[in-house]
Amino acid sequence: MKVLRDLLDQAEPLFHKGGRLEKFYALYEAADTFLYTPGRVTEGPTHVRDGIDLKRTMITVVAALVPCIFMAMWNTGYQINLAMQQMGAATTGEWRGIIIDILGIGYNPSNPLANVFHGFLYFFPVFLVCNMVGGLWEGLFAMVRKHEINEGFLVTGMLFPLTLPPTIPLWQVAIGISFGVVLGKEVFGGTGKNFLNPALTGRAFLYFAYPVEITGDAVWVAVDSFTYATPLGAAAADGMAAVTNTVTWTQAFLGTIPGSMGETSTLACLIGAAILIATRVGSWQIIVSMTAATVVCAELLYAIGSDTNPMFQMNAAWHLVLGGYAFGCVYMATDPVSATMTPAGRWAYGALIGFMTVLIRVINPAFPEGVMLAILFGNVFAPAIDHVAIQANIKRRLVRTAVSS
Repeated sequence: MKVLRDLLDQAEPLFHKGGRLEKFYALYEAADTFLYTPGRVTEGPTHVRDGIDLKRTMITVVAALVPCIFMAMWNTGYQINLAMQQMGAATTGEWRGIIIDILGIGYNPSNPLANVFHGFLYFFPVFLVCNMVGGLWEGLFAMVRKHEINEGFLVTGMLFPLTLPPTIPLWQVAIGISFGVVLGKEVFGGTGKNFLNPALTGRAFLYFAYPVEITGDAVWVAVDSFTYATPLGAAAADGMAAVTNTVTWTQAFLGTIPGSMGETSTLACLIGAAILIATRVGSWQIIVSMTAATVVCAELLYAIGSDTNPMFQMNAAWHLVLGGYAFGCVYMATDPVSATMTPAGRWAYGALIGFMTVLIRVINPAFPEGVMLAILFGNVFAPAIDHVAIQANIKRRLVRTAVSS
């Protein structure tokens, strides 16, 4: 590693002001600080020092996403191999099928390695395009604004692919991440200044711009002519009987059901939640309040019931394990930039998202995956919630001051 460190040090003057590669300093700095701890540190007794910085925070989030990444590959491959077995098909007939046939891996859903490898062939291209295109925008804005590339994109580039179906065209991945990075973050000043979650912003854009490729029954299992409605879609159309006849609650909890690549497993999200809470990177208040509000609202509507809307048949236990609820609750709602920052505000913010998730899912079954829209709704109101919480705290202090004097 010393050789690499020496090469970077020798090249550094070229990227400083007056050097031949001055315009590309942001790219050099990004590579240098990604591989090594920054050489410049804050000095002086007036500054608070801490072992955590933005890079370590983002790496912690990426580490918490590892269980979901593994499930994205395993479950994508498992659903494909299961469909191939049910259809009695010999090959998928595309370039991925050619690779599988050459390696002799086969399409056996009981073979974990076959599932992971087959899923990898779908997940990795999406991940690669997302990070290449999104990284290009990050680097371009950093060079134009003459500042360093922020590590925040590491998380966006990991979250966005996990929210997509395996059949998503790669050109749509490029458009979606471009929309999320540019219009969801960079136009507001970059990381730390965006009020919307960039990954969810890009996902919402694709949801409304290209609904055929990101919704429906034919996008969740990457096998031609094979259709499978997600449990939320089936519940919205035919009620809970259509769900319980095909999927058990345990399967939904483990994530062995079709859906967006990294969002199906509640268990994987709980492991990530434990990591985020233990390291204090994610807010446990938001997770707890969002879950509590979801349970209360779902059980209330379940008790009310409806003769015309089948979504009223879904109780809280099913709401918590279906769709992208757990993924959104753990990784999206707790985004430290777009979420509330005050302790009291976090409770209200999480409760608002939990309430809106159930309301969108049940009252408007045209959007059965309500968590995405609910979190974006919460992002918009986060500054107002913090303002109210701060003003309330100021008033309490003024009252205590007046009483004590």
